Amino acid sequence: MAVDVVTFGCRLNSYESEVIEQQATKAGLAGIDRPAVVVNTCAVTAEAVRQAQQTIRKTRREQPTARIIVTGCAAQTEPERFVAMDEVDLVLGNEEKLHAHNYRALPEFGVNDSEKARVNDIMSVRETAGHMIDSLQGRARAFVQVQNGCDHRCTFCIIPYGRGNSRSVPMGAVVEQVRNLVRNGFAEVVLTGVDMTGYGADLPGRPKLGKLVKAILDKVGDLRRLRLSSIDSIEADEDLMEAIATEKRLMPHLHLSLQAGDNMILKRMKRRHLREDSIRFCQQVRALRPDMVFGADIIAGFPTETEDMFAGSLDIIEACGLTHLHVFPFSPRNGTPAARMPQLPRPIVKERAARLRQKGKTAFIHHLDALVGTSQSILIERDGLGRAEDFTPVKINGAAGTIETALITGHDGKSLLAGSADCRAA
Repeated sequence: MAVDVVTFGCRLNSYESEVIEQQATKAGLAGIDRPAVVVNTCAVTAEAVRQAQQTIRKTRREQPTARIIVTGCAAQTEPERFVAMDEVDLVLGNEEKLHAHNYRALPEFGVNDSEKARVNDIMSVRETAGHMIDSLQGRARAFVQVQNGCDHRCTFCIIPYGRGNSRSVPMGAVVEQVRNLVRNGFAEVVLTGVDMTGYGADLPGRPKLGKLVKAILDKVGDLRRLRLSSIDSIEADEDLMEAIATEKRLMPHLHLSLQAGDNMILKRMKRRHLREDSIRFCQQVRALRPDMVFGADIIAGFPTETEDMFAGSLDIIEACGLTHLHVFPFSPRNGTPAARMPQLPRPIVKERAARLRQKGKTAFIHHLDALVGTSQSILIERDGLGRAEDFTPVKINGAAGTIETALITGHDGKSLLAGSADCRAA
């Protein structure tokens, strides 16, 4: 009986869910007569926490004999919330979830609430191990953790309290992990972390993300595609910019942690960049790599945001040429400075988020229009769906995990449409 891991949130959580399954299985949970379900939570928004609780209750209704273990960022920042749930057997912190011995302790728990949680001080963790995983179940691309935690304290963000301070996986361990995944058939690897461009500050010699990217591409010659998850553009180093310009195996898609397009709001968020920095970065990257496509995280309705300030966030979609937008209605998280700032009425927050999403949708459709008639190299994620190099979804038939080249014949407003007669193996 396999351990079932339910994952919420980011790509780093997806990677860690593979480690969780590996460690829980090693602890023997897969061999017991009762099913084991691990819920790996996210704490970015209150809605993410609510959805995790809803899933826990549903799991208990559907599997009354299951052992339910809750972990992840929400379990780290709000363990008492999950300890109070009768459906939950064990609560593990973000560090504890990665080690088999914590799952072996499961039978000892459940006597009383004081024994139900193993959540230590995440700020005391000083290293991040490069756990070796052979594959990622059900995924055509593999995720590799290169960094964890964050040394910055944006006023809206609870994640440093769930992940701890920034710590990096040594370069050699990352390269070996990528080599291992390519050996097992993965054509694309995505580097993940909480603050990826903060990579290396805690390592000997203080190597930066760009040096790591170059090392991977140099030492793993069989790797077809390397992709980066979210980066902070203000921290992009010279080696990274050079890799963007010269390494065609580094995919032409960058997801930027912008958060807002108004300088006063950025200051109140305690971000380290200005609006002008973001625009200049996108222009510089496009000059180096004309086919680069940008996505971004933007928060709608941050405390004190006026209509004029919000207009800056609307405008930056066009100013930066963003096409893959992640919009977050502001969600106050207890313990963060932004939660104590003057809040906007929720209807205004929701209305601004809707306007951002609509403008993002318009920009994305223009992007789709521009790709009709072009030839695209597509990694097939599952039969019927793949991703172009710039991360645009493509409807295409083929075997999951393979890369196909296809002529784009149209789009449906959400995905490109590939002409099957024009497909051929890349």
